[in-house]
Order: sequence, then C-alpha cells, then structure tokens
Amino acid sequence: MISILLAAGTALAVVLLGTPVAIHAFGSWGWGQRIREDGPHTHMEKMGTPTMGGIVILIGLVAGYLASRITAQRVTPTGVALVMVAVGFGIVGFLDDYAKVKRQRSLGLTKLQKFAGTAVVSLAFAWLVMHSGEAAGISTHVSFVRPTAIALGGFFVVWAFFVLTGASNAVNLTDGLDGLAAGASILVSAAYIFISFWQFRHTCDLLASATGCYAVRGPDLQDVAIVAAAMMGAATGFLWWNAAPARIFMGDTGALAIGGLFGALALVTNTVLLLVIIGGLFVLETLSVIIQVISYRGFGRRVFRMSPFHHHFELAGWPEFTVIVRFWIIAGLCSAVGIGLFYADFIARGGLG
Repeated sequence: MISILLAAGTALAVVLLGTPVAIHAFGSWGWGQRIREDGPHTHMEKMGTPTMGGIVILIGLVAGYLASRITAQRVTPTGVALVMVAVGFGIVGFLDDYAKVKRQRSLGLTKLQKFAGTAVVSLAFAWLVMHSGEAAGISTHVSFVRPTAIALGGFFVVWAFFVLTGASNAVNLTDGLDGLAAGASILVSAAYIFISFWQFRHTCDLLASATGCYAVRGPDLQDVAIVAAAMMGAATGFLWWNAAPARIFMGDTGALAIGGLFGALALVTNTVLLLVIIGGLFVLETLSVIIQVISYRGFGRRVFRMSPFHHHFELAGWPEFTVIVRFWIIAGLCSAVGIGLFYADFIARGGLG
C-alpha cells in the first residue's frame, strides 16, 4: 500500500509543479491549440492555449512508477509493459499534436499514420503479454470480470490492438472540454487501483483453497496498482491546471496515452469487457460519434447538434462547466457500477466466506 501511495504522491507532485513550467515553455515555443472551425463558437477564445500537456502527464507517470519501484528495488514485466504502452501511445499523440502546430491547422497525422503507430505499440504489448504474461496469470481469453471460456489464441494480438486503439480513441474523443477527460480519467484510474489491489490481496497463491481467488500473480498485480495510482496522481495534478478555464490542454499526447493505458490495464487484470462499464462515459462519447456518422451518411440527418455529444449539450445552451461536472458524475457512476460488478462476482464465488 505504501508503494501505491508513493507512486500517486510522486506523480501528483511532479505534474502539479511541472505543469506551470510546461505552460510557459510551450507557450513560448508556439505550441498552441488549434480549434475546429465548425465547433462551438465559444471555443474560439481557447485558440493558442498551450497544448501537448500530456508530456507532463507521462513524465509524472514514469516518475511515480520509478520512485515506487526504486524503493522496492524491483520491477516486473507487466509494470514495464504498462508504462511502455502509455509512453508509446503518447509518442504517437505527440507526433499528431506537433504536426497540427507545425501546419497551423486542426488536422495532424493521417488516419493511416495513426493506425500504423498505435498498431506497432499494440503488437509489442501483445507480444510481451503472450510471452511473459502467462507466468503472471494474464489470460489470452476474452474476459469480463474474469477470463471467459472464449480462447483467442493467436488472435489475442488482434484483440489487444482493438482494445488499446479503441480505448485510446475513446478518451481522445472525450477530450473536448476543459478538464473533462482528465477528471473522468482520475475515476477510471481509481477503479483499476481497487481492482488490481483486490486481486493482489486475493491471489490463488495466497488463498489456494478459496473459490473466489484470482489466478494472476501478486507481484505483477502490485505493479499494476502502482501504475494505475501513478496515472491517477498525474491526472489529478494536471486537472489543477486543466480545469475550466484551462491554462493547458493534454492534447492527443495525453489522451492517447491515457486511453491506451486503460486498455492495457483491462487486459492485464482480465477485465476487458468490464472496461466498457468502468469507462462508460468514454464509450457513450464514442457511440455518439458513430451514431452521428451513420445517421448523417445513411439518412442525411443528424441525431445530435454536434458530436461528440458533449458539444450537443453546449449548443443546447448548457454552460461548459455544467456539462463537465454532469459528465464527471456519469463517469463516477460508471466506475462505481463496474467496481460493484467486480466485487459481486467475488462474493458470488464464495469470497470472504
């Protein structure tokens, strides 16, 4: 528990103190946010706000993890793989953000370039899981609150790419209002701290006779909780400066990194389909875009005034901060329901009995 708190505290301090430095530096370098011309007109005043704040989030994540692991003088393949995913997706996001700044427009990398970048990181992560994850108890089956009977075999690589890319894009779509994605990310990270730490405390190595125990290995799970705690601390420190009115944006650098990490957390804790519930807000935002595209291209009509649907409520007259807070409430409820389902499964299998 101390190592988890150390990771969160270190990441919080690094980002909380480092973000003002980034705001000044990024502003002087001209790393300003480009705004969609077809977006809400109230967003035009945000033009030029420093972006790529995800760099600071990643520094905080790595610092939090290393501070916790140096004291313990050990790391695990699972922990390293999780940090690698966040940094890898963050690099793809940085290249996208930098292209926007360089070209002075709201479009960065092409879809093919993004696809290739995220595919490389996803494949590297899947390879690590398939070659070292079995010893850690990471399943290559489809999972909900535990692994199901659906074995993926070699298709696990495709599944990992789908999960990581889907999660990263979902967070990226949600990152459209000041503090919205950062606040929701804190709640999802907190849920995965609970899940991984609970699994760590109830592994079958420790509770061999318990029917509700988890097959995953304790040391790896502790590292999972540490990484999730470092992300929660980093996101909290960033929210201090990103809350409306934002002084800096995380950009694709942060959004892709956070989303990719969430997908990886779900894979290593064998809770992939549960992520759909825990990250319910991100799923709803993504569905609003899909529905809008299908409706407009198929029927020539828009379901929402604008997608993702946080913009719909802005255009309907809700103040931006009202949308943000209410969406945080939705994110909190989704995380709570996800944790409830996870715990209910444990009790149903005789846990604590």
